[in-house]
Amino acid sequence: MDQTVQDVPDVNADGYKDKQSTYFGGVRRDFLALLPKDGSARVLEIGCGSGETGAAAIAEGLCQSYTGVELALQAATMARTRLTEVFEGDVERMTFPWPDGHFDAVLMSEVLEHLIDPWTVVSRVAAKLKTGAIVLASSPNVAQLAILKGIIADRWELTETGVMDRTHLRWFTQGSYRQMFEDAGIRIDEVRAMAPPGPFGSVFNLATLNRFRHLTMRQICVVGHKP
Repeated sequence: MDQTVQDVPDVNADGYKDKQSTYFGGVRRDFLALLPKDGSARVLEIGCGSGETGAAAIAEGLCQSYTGVELALQAATMARTRLTEVFEGDVERMTFPWPDGHFDAVLMSEVLEHLIDPWTVVSRVAAKLKTGAIVLASSPNVAQLAILKGIIADRWELTETGVMDRTHLRWFTQGSYRQMFEDAGIRIDEVRAMAPPGPFGSVFNLATLNRFRHLTMRQICVVGHKP
C-alpha cells in the first residue's frame, strides 16, 4: 500500500509515550458493521491508534481506502503497515490535505475527549465528508453513576485508563456529545451505549422505567450522517 505520512510534532504526544500498546488497539466491530458493504467507501479515522479497525475493514473488503490520523508515534508507526495512508500528528494543528466532500465515512473512537477543542475538529472533519457520509463516534460518559458517586464523595481521581484517564481534556454527557455533532451539521440517527449495562445498571433501569438510562451508559456512541 502507498503510505503518506505527515509529521506535525506536538508536545501533547509525550503524554502517551508510556501507554501500553493495547491502549491503541482493538477492532470496533460495531462500527465496521455500519460501513457500506459494497467496498467503495473512502474511510477516515481520527485517532486510528495502531490501525486494527482499519486493517479489518481493508481485509474484509469494506472500503476502497482507509486513512488514519494518529498523534502517538508508536501507534502511528504500526498503523502505517496496515492502512492505506497515515498522517502522524496533532489533528488540531494539522492542515487537512483532502478536498471537501472526500470521505464516505468517518470514525472517531475514544479520541474527542483527548482534544482541547473537539468542537472545531468535528466541524473541520464534517467539511471533508460527502453528502450522506456515515459518522461514527464514541467517548466516555461523565454522567454515569460511578462518576457521580465519586463526585458526591468529593472525589475526582484521574487514572491511567478508563473514563477518568489522565490524558482526557474534555468530558461529555449524552446530550452535550450529541449537540457537538449537530452544531457541526451532522444529523444524529442514534445515540446508544457501546455495551449493555451490568447487573446493577439493568436493575436500576428497570426500577426507574429507563427514565435515567443515561446514568448507566459508560460510553456514548453516536451514529449519524451528513445530510
